[in-house]
Parts: sequence; C-alpha cells; structure tokens
Amino acid sequence: RVKPKRIVLVDHGENNLFEIRRELEDDRHFGNLVAVLADCKDATRMGELFAAERPSVVFHAAAYKHVPLMEENPVEAVRNNAVATRIVAAAAGESGAGRVILVSSDKAVAPATVMGASKALAEWAIEAAQNRYHGTRFAAVRFGNVLGSSGSVVPIFRRQIAAGGPVSVTDEAMTGYLTSIPTA
Repeated sequence: RVKPKRIVLVDHGENNLFEIRRELEDDRHFGNLVAVLADCKDATRMGELFAAERPSVVFHAAAYKHVPLMEENPVEAVRNNAVATRIVAAAAGESGAGRVILVSSDKAVAPATVMGASKALAEWAIEAAQNRYHGTRFAAVRFGNVLGSSGSVVPIFRRQIAAGGPVSVTDEAMTGYLTSIPTA
C-alpha cells in the first residue's frame, strides 16, 4: 500500500526467505526486490549489506519469541534479540538510513522472562542508537499476540483443542490480548 521503490529482504532462514519472496513476487506482483540470505548477528555482513543497499526504512523484526525455549537458551535469546538489534541499528545509522523500526514485544515491559528481558535490551539498544546516530530516527513498536504471525500461540491452541484439550496457559492469572495482522 505504501508503494516502496524496492524491498530488500534479509533472513537467516532459507525457507522463510524463499516463501516471502515467492509471496511478494507471485501473489502481490511486486518484482523490485532482492532476497539476502544473511544473519543479523553478523556485524561485518550487516555493515556490508547496509553499505551496499542503503535502505531508507528498516523494519527489524528478527526475534526469538517462544518464552519457554528462551528460558532454556538464554544466551541465544540475548544474542539474537538484543545484540543483533544493536548490530542492525549501528549498520543502519552508519549507512544513513532514514528510519529504523524495531518490532518488540509487550513482554519487554517489566520483563519476567528471558525473552522479555532480551526484548527490553533490544529497545534500549534502539534508544542508545538514537542518541548516537542523529541522522536516523529510531523507534520501537510493541506487539502482543498477533494472530497468524510466526510463533503465534493460535496453532498450538488449535492442536490442543482438536486433540480434545486441555488448552495450556502460562499462568492462570494472566490476561492474554490478541490482535490481527492487519491491525498490528
């Protein structure tokens, strides 16, 4: 809808990159794109990529989101969610990007989990980048559970219901909020 001149897709997952490229080209008829297989935790690669592509707007959505798995793998949660954000923010600032938007999580507010803490660190990295790279506007947007997004709890609930239940919840006292992809 915003009619970008060009889209540069970056993902470390070959299948995800293939699928989003296919969707944009075949289903949405957008052909001016490049698909780059790269890991945002690689500072050298990100620096090279941003220097070559010079994006005007960056949406940084790379994240590990599964709370129980991140509790079991805290180092990777911090590396991927926080350190990679710092790397991407620096590459964007140094290349003169106009805007960087971090896709964060409601779990970054008063974090009670490793995943939430790693996303809070990511937000702080964005704040620090704003203070360092004055030519780039940095922002973070927090989402809760987005229906149908990668890592959404809905497919888990559907499987549990189809199997006759029960539906698992993290804590019986919690309140869950859901939003649609278009609303997000």
